[in-house]
Amino acid sequence: MELSITIPAEWALHKAIWTCWPSAADLWQEDLEPARAEVAAMINALIAPHNGKFDHVKLLVSGKEAKQSAASVFDGKVELYDIPFGDVWLRDTGPIFANNESGESKAICFGFNGWGGKFVLEHDDALSTKLAACAKVSTQIVDFVLEGGSIDGNGEGVFLTTKQCLLNPNRNPSVTAENIEEVLRANLGAKKILWLDDGLLNDHTDGHIDNIARFIAPNKIICQSPFGVDDPNIEVLNNIYSDLCSMTNLNGDKFEIIRTPSPGKVLSVEGEIMPASHMNFVIGNGAVVMPHYSTASADEALRVLAEHFPNHKIIGIDASAILTGGGSFHCITQQEPK
Repeated sequence: MELSITIPAEWALHKAIWTCWPSAADLWQEDLEPARAEVAAMINALIAPHNGKFDHVKLLVSGKEAKQSAASVFDGKVELYDIPFGDVWLRDTGPIFANNESGESKAICFGFNGWGGKFVLEHDDALSTKLAACAKVSTQIVDFVLEGGSIDGNGEGVFLTTKQCLLNPNRNPSVTAENIEEVLRANLGAKKILWLDDGLLNDHTDGHIDNIARFIAPNKIICQSPFGVDDPNIEVLNNIYSDLCSMTNLNGDKFEIIRTPSPGKVLSVEGEIMPASHMNFVIGNGAVVMPHYSTASADEALRVLAEHFPNHKIIGIDASAILTGGGSFHCITQQEPK
């Protein structure tokens, strides 16, 4: 009989954090080296000890040039894996690591279809099983499209998600919320699903949760408040906060809801609104790495995280180059729990 599984919370101790080195020059173009510099800064923040704790980073590189580039930057400080991938968004293309009742690790490999067919790149749909083989853990393949960035768990079976993403017919046509909840119960050990409505404007992931609301403790959720009268997500962010305030945990108690300022209005070089978010932070063993975009709200967002992660070093890194690809630090990482 299959042992029941759990997805440990991101703040549980990690065996490793997996991530990707920007490797596709044709995709990143002039942003390739700036994006690599931001990823290097994130990795260096995670591997540096704080209170005696740090992360072991395992870095995927795709192709000879990328491998040489990463090797020259890290000089043996991280473990390199030459595995072909389309792009760096490992949270979505890679597996979700789980533990069973005996503490054994397993890689849950959902289907991936390029965020509803919008960005279909060679190798991305096969990456999860290849990474699982490198991690030397058993694999559970699930015939259902699901990206890791679309869910966020508290380590006790409660998951946040959005209707905009999981109920989008471009992932799994004709499924209902009840169908999805059954898939999450059967494969991720879910006990309760908290459904928010929509994500950020122009988020081509169709509203991933890791850009709008995150668990930072079993009964504590952080979300954003609008910053500036021209914040393009004023209504969305206020609705998220209102909805979270009405939600309850497994015991029927309300969550503590923390608000931190959004980056506000962030534009691309073409003048388009970008889905910039302070929520796309990575919780490491010793550090929390938060992306920012050099807006005036960044310092306050870092202060709020520091208040709620007193045993971690809070590090802010400008992620403007990575944002040109549509995501940030949480999108490019996946934790492997102990």
